[in-house]
This record gives sequence, structure tokens and C-alpha cells, in this order.
Amino acid sequence: MIRVLLADDEELIRVAVAALLGLEPDLEVVAQAADGREAVREALAHRPDVAVVDLQMPLLDGFEVTASLASSLPSCAVVILTGRGKPPHLQRALSAGAKGFLPKGSPGGTLADVIRRVHGGARYVDPALAADALTTPPCPLTPRELEVLRLAEYDTPVAVIARRTHLSAGTVRNHLSAAVAKLGATSRSDAYLTAHDNGWL
Repeated sequence: MIRVLLADDEELIRVAVAALLGLEPDLEVVAQAADGREAVREALAHRPDVAVVDLQMPLLDGFEVTASLASSLPSCAVVILTGRGKPPHLQRALSAGAKGFLPKGSPGGTLADVIRRVHGGARYVDPALAADALTTPPCPLTPRELEVLRLAEYDTPVAVIARRTHLSAGTVRNHLSAAVAKLGATSRSDAYLTAHDNGWL
């Protein structure tokens, strides 16, 4: 019997996936979690063979949960299940230690098959996403430009961004201007959306 943990902040999806996996004779859902911290706690308490983790969750996201389990519970294989998979997300997930990466729109039986595969020591990446990852250009922004742009999401004033990053206001403006220019954007909000839509933020 393969013991599975499900972590997703959307209860309807989590319950539906649990019901679907419950139909499989060799899979048993031993724990569920609604946020990232709870996912790590439940994994350490129940020691599942496989954790199926949503990418976007409160408190800790899927990347952070994956990295935490890779170090504290290496026997547990992590499968990322996401509604918004982008090539950079795939790369980050694999770097964090995920063994599988699957879009939520996949056919019903695919998740059970992926759980079996990663439990057997294999990896699984959605073929369409893998193909996209091979052809997607790398992010043109530096880590510092990404950090500043991430903080600019809600039209945060430059002075506030400067305080949070320990940079001068002029340096923050320079980073934002560089990000806007590199992304061919019309404003910092437009640059943020472009970077977010490409999975760089």
C-alpha cells in the first residue's frame, strides 16, 4: 500500500482528489493539509511515501514544502500538482527536490499513475510542460531586479521598496527601469505582469 499525503488550500479539490485516489486499491490517503506548514507537520507525523502538493498555498508554497520534505523526510517523494504550471516553476520544483510535476487539468487516472511511478523511484514531468521548458527563453532579469519588481506588485512606493531591500531609492528606480526596459513593458505594473505570467516571480 502506498501512503499518500494531499496538500491543497482549496478544500473542494483536495477532497475530490482524495476520493479519486481512494478508488485505487494500492493507494491510501493518510493525511490532508490546507496550507504549507500543515503539510510539513502532517508529513512528519504520518511519514507518507508520497506527498501530492499544490504549488500555491498559504504560509509555505509548494517549492518551500518540497525543499523542507527533501531535507527532513527524504523517503517521501513529492509530486507538485498545479493549476498554473510554467517552465520556470518546473525548474524550481525539480531543483527543490520534486519527483513529479503535473497540471491539475490532467486526465483522472494520471495522478495515481504518477504516484506509483515516483514511489518506484522514477520521475514524471508533464510532457507538454517539459517541451515548453526546453524552448522557453531564460529570465532576462537579474535576481535583484526580480526582487525589486516582486515588491512593486501593488504599486508599492519606491521609498518602501528601498527600506525593505536596504537599497537607496535611486537604486530601486534604476532596477525598476531596467526591468521595464528588458521586458519591453510600458510601466512597472506591466513589467510585473509580464514577469508573473512567465513564471519568473
